[in-house]
Amino acid sequence: MGAVLRSARPLQLTLAMLKPDAVAHPLVLEAVHETILNNKFLIVRTKELMWRREDSQRFYQEHSGRFFYQRLVEFMASGPMRAYILAHEDAVARWRSLMGPTKVYRARNTAPDSIRGAYGLTDTRNTTHGSGSSNPSRQAPFVPVLYRLSPPPL
Repeated sequence: MGAVLRSARPLQLTLAMLKPDAVAHPLVLEAVHETILNNKFLIVRTKELMWRREDSQRFYQEHSGRFFYQRLVEFMASGPMRAYILAHEDAVARWRSLMGPTKVYRARNTAPDSIRGAYGLTDTRNTTHGSGSSNPSRQAPFVPVLYRLSPPPL
């Protein structure tokens, strides 16, 4: 009979996205996927995405008007991405810790073993995106992405 996984606390879900700079390099894509698995995340769903400019604008609407907004929107629509729904007892904080600081120069100096420290190129081309909050209302922009993802292959 198979073992049943039990958790002391309920599992939390978070959205993890691998940006076009990571997806363009198969070895980086594989390394980040392995990092996810090695850190005991459950992969609930995964999907390759290709956004239009309008999708990126809608997703990053909260940053509209900020100096980096246009650059981020254009970059996120520049190539394929991979989205994951990850589960863990402390999924949001754990994923954010694995990603490392948003600014790549800071990641390389303070968290060199983080995903961004190891693979990030610039503050926009920093390999990953993740939710900054476990509050469901803050994750509202992620909802359309979350429910359109496919189950992981068996």
